[in-house]
Amino acid sequence: MTRFIAACVQVNSQDAMSDNLARAATYARDAHAAGARLIAFPENVSMMSFGGENVRAAAFPEGDHPGLVFFCDLATELQSTLIVGSLHVKVEGEDRVANRCFVIGPDGKVITSYDKIHMFDVDLANGESYRESKTFRPGDTAKLAETEFGKVGVSVCYDVRFPHLFRDYAKAGAKILSIPAAFTRTTGQAHWHTLLKSRAIENGCFVIAAAQCGDHPGGRQTFGHSLIIDPWGEVLADGGTDPGFITAEIDLDRVDEIRRMVPSLQNGQTYKSY
Repeated sequence: MTRFIAACVQVNSQDAMSDNLARAATYARDAHAAGARLIAFPENVSMMSFGGENVRAAAFPEGDHPGLVFFCDLATELQSTLIVGSLHVKVEGEDRVANRCFVIGPDGKVITSYDKIHMFDVDLANGESYRESKTFRPGDTAKLAETEFGKVGVSVCYDVRFPHLFRDYAKAGAKILSIPAAFTRTTGQAHWHTLLKSRAIENGCFVIAAAQCGDHPGGRQTFGHSLIIDPWGEVLADGGTDPGFITAEIDLDRVDEIRRMVPSLQNGQTYKSY
């Protein structure tokens, strides 16, 4: 399928998983009614809690995760492909949890899952400090999802700052890059649009980036602005700062057109390090 409608669901997740899932599903059903058949959700869609202990306490093994069961059922209900930005999944033999993205087909079966590789361990000038690696175990494997819409390169949030991951996806045949996020308001205002447009342009790919928005437990603030971007870097839809959803028509022939005009995937050269 080369032409279809994609959607990003934008939410303000809190502590209560059941409430978060219900709100996300409401927006997904509205997006489906608007024609969307590929629906993306943000990072931490099932909950945004404060403190590693709370996150670990609310995590589940993948096989028993109520959030995963919920989204598999929703995919079947909507007969749509869902990109579940991330759920918190217990890992056997590990105190930390996985920040795991799931791609689910219209039959309700998981196509692939991906554990966020790059941990957001930063100290910002305004005093904000984050140490994801204390709570989350980093993944070690990039994943392509083979969907009815073609290959989708899967990532989560901070991964966007590591462009080699997305170049590898593009070279492996991806025409769509999924970048769900819970970007901080501070870094989002400075970098979000620029980073996502860069990943789209340099790889000649559509970027679908569902985002968290608003105020969360512990004083965390997220930027919102879910984006759908075409391979030329044009923003097709922007979710602004409030919960809701956005849609845009995706024409995968546009990927081939842009890559013919600017064949950067073929023009790369090897070089010696200094």
